[in-house]
Amino acid sequence: MGLDSEDFTIDLRRLRLLREVDRRGTVAATAAALHLTPSAVSQQLAGLARDLDVPLLERQGRGVRLTGQARVLLGHADAVAAQLERARADLLAFDAGLVGEVRVGTMASAVYAVVGPALRTLRAERPGVRVLVREREPVDAVAGLDAGDLDIVVTVDHPAGPRRDDARYDRVDLLTDVLDALLPVDHPLADRAEVDLAELAHEEWVAAATDDACAQITTGACAAAGFAPDVRHHTYEFDALAALVAAGAGVALVPRLAHPLRPAGLRVVPLSGRPPARSIYAATRAGRGTDAPTAAVLEAFRRVAAQRPDGVT
Repeated sequence: MGLDSEDFTIDLRRLRLLREVDRRGTVAATAAALHLTPSAVSQQLAGLARDLDVPLLERQGRGVRLTGQARVLLGHADAVAAQLERARADLLAFDAGLVGEVRVGTMASAVYAVVGPALRTLRAERPGVRVLVREREPVDAVAGLDAGDLDIVVTVDHPAGPRRDDARYDRVDLLTDVLDALLPVDHPLADRAEVDLAELAHEEWVAAATDDACAQITTGACAAAGFAPDVRHHTYEFDALAALVAAGAGVALVPRLAHPLRPAGLRVVPLSGRPPARSIYAATRAGRGTDAPTAAVLEAFRRVAAQRPDGVT
């Protein structure tokens, strides 16, 4: 192989033998200490010298001594051994969920409700766990999970998403996010304590694009109430949606996690009966949740959600 080879490497077991020979002075003493034969020790050290293409031992009376090259090599061996011990400690800490990196894809509203508070807890309890947050719309989140770009997604049930019993994923239910009617302040129903969704059947509507999870939930809720909404305007941002509603461009359904909305001139009116809701959950690829850092992050999400009134316990 040689020192100038691109494949240069060192067998750490042979390096240990060299260290023992330096410590004990003879091949025989080294062999006895390590429960090997003298022939096996000699062959291993000869192989190390051959791999590196440098002499490592020279005769000194009945024993041997290390060459200058061997002492240079052992100087680096100390650093290698220390780094290996650090690697061992880090692996044990990883298994305990104390270090590691976890990539989380999440909706913006879930950052406020779950992910942000959980990160505060994790920084205090597990400072060695590094959580990287990526905002992902529900339609894209599971694709990122499948591709291995994300370790956890915090997303919402919607028709294009995976079924609850999909064996490819492990799921932790977190929140039930109720949807309310969003009306202009001068709307005839704006002063009501609650409104039946069917009463909005003949309104113009504002919603997200048709492939958006929240828009699909709105369409499904309206279908259950017996009508298809006449959607005139599409937007992804809840504040933009609220601005259109405040301008009288239509009505909308908005999840409670989207509050508070910044535009003025609005009324949020609860829906009567059993209102539609988003089921927000965390998911990993099947089996990934047994990875200790990932499990620690999932548990932090679960604890934060359980403390909320809309949490799923």
